[in-house]
Amino acid sequence: MSGARIEVVAGGPVIVGGGLAGLSCAIELAPAPCVVLSAGALSTGTSTGWAQGGVAAAVGPDDSPAEHAAETLAAGAGLCEPDVVRAITAAGPEAIEWLARQGTRWDRGADGSLGLGLEGAHGRRRIVHAGGDGTGAELLRTVVDKARTLPSIALWDHSPATSIVVEHGRVLGVEADTPDGPVLLRTDAVVLTTGGIGGLYSHTTNPLSSRGQGLALAFRAGAVLRDLEMVQFHPTALDVAIDPMPLVSEAVRGEGAIIVNERGEWVLADPLSARDVVSRAEWAQLQAGHRVFLDARAAPGARFGQLFPSIAATAHAAGLDPTKDLLPVRPAAHYHMGGVAVDLAGRSTVPGLFAAGEVASTGLHGANRLASNSLLEAVVCGRWVARGLAATQHGDDAGPARHAASGRHGTRDGWAAPDPKVDRIRRLVTAGVGVLRDADGLQRTLNELRPHLSDDTGLVGYLVALAALRRTESRGAHSRTDHPAMDEPRHTLLCLADLPELTGPVAPDLVGAA
Repeated sequence: MSGARIEVVAGGPVIVGGGLAGLSCAIELAPAPCVVLSAGALSTGTSTGWAQGGVAAAVGPDDSPAEHAAETLAAGAGLCEPDVVRAITAAGPEAIEWLARQGTRWDRGADGSLGLGLEGAHGRRRIVHAGGDGTGAELLRTVVDKARTLPSIALWDHSPATSIVVEHGRVLGVEADTPDGPVLLRTDAVVLTTGGIGGLYSHTTNPLSSRGQGLALAFRAGAVLRDLEMVQFHPTALDVAIDPMPLVSEAVRGEGAIIVNERGEWVLADPLSARDVVSRAEWAQLQAGHRVFLDARAAPGARFGQLFPSIAATAHAAGLDPTKDLLPVRPAAHYHMGGVAVDLAGRSTVPGLFAAGEVASTGLHGANRLASNSLLEAVVCGRWVARGLAATQHGDDAGPARHAASGRHGTRDGWAAPDPKVDRIRRLVTAGVGVLRDADGLQRTLNELRPHLSDDTGLVGYLVALAALRRTESRGAHSRTDHPAMDEPRHTLLCLADLPELTGPVAPDLVGAA
């Protein structure tokens, strides 16, 4: 525990993160009380709000959850948990209905049926959209608006969690840095819904604040982390010197766009291949000195602005017309399949610590996430965590803890401010743990990150590199040039109890001993 701080009884579970997973959990818990900690102002800084692709769900007349599950398992390259995949894909249609009941305005045809898009590695049109390419923003609006109507939910913005308090192997609370100073929220249930790690990379489509804070909290609390090396790079990030990089949704390729180099040569025969395949093909072109472009001039062509208004606006702002110009693209860190190892109730290996959404490793995504399964997982698993908690929690009759700064909106967003140390870590991670990896580069990255282990960003970067070094094969999103073959399926597990060196000075032979 830290020094002087206010101690408050939370009155229920504390949810760390205000995106789709966290707020779905809070809404499902109602009327049981809970506290939601948001690192910045609610509705900002979450990957949910930036998602373009939509929600994958087998709601079409020619589709089934079994087909959705089979394609998810194929994309996961042997690391998915089949029972988990079947359970979450089966829950997809009901999740779409639940979101509609909360107020989501799904895109629909003239007959009122859901409009369904096609994305890479899907065999059916099963991507449900809202607002064209603004699905994430619409879902975030939905759950934020709903949460604000529920008195059972206390929304603490500008209040990043700084540590999980664990005593005798069990969660007893969470410390947060609030506008009124440090607070210890006493609770026996903490739910991490903090998103991913894209901000660890110099080329990313994620908010720059998404640097694995939840992973650091869980690791320091003693939880097992799984498959951290599995980082999915989105192959079509718009390469126009904007940080973070604007995303060109996979749905654009679903509507017929192709990937070419500056000579007009196709980069790969099937533009709708899985993301890791496309990213590696692009990376090979870039390494050979070529440039890579998305060509949407013929298809979707004149319909581009109607189908993808946000992407079109971003392109126009960069001086590009998708109906006339090639769009420069490159792979960028987009989604993290690894995370806190949890079961379908969101339970980690530390009693009282739960996780849902991108920060969790449920077994749905395996070594390579199937497009648009992330928003599905966030809403389904966020609600499942709530149901499990509701069966065991007994909230305070006084309701959830509130503080004077709740709802305050100001300029205290320094958690996302530029930081030279963070920029250096981003460069190191990008160079060593990118699309293609090898032992020399990973070892060099680990050595250079060792001075930064006391910092959460440095710690998470180190753990990702260590996991990548330990997986001596190529599988899904993890590609080792020095180990190109696929070995027997296995998980990479990291835990503080197995790496005591990370609590103090790092021994020179730490990595070699691994």
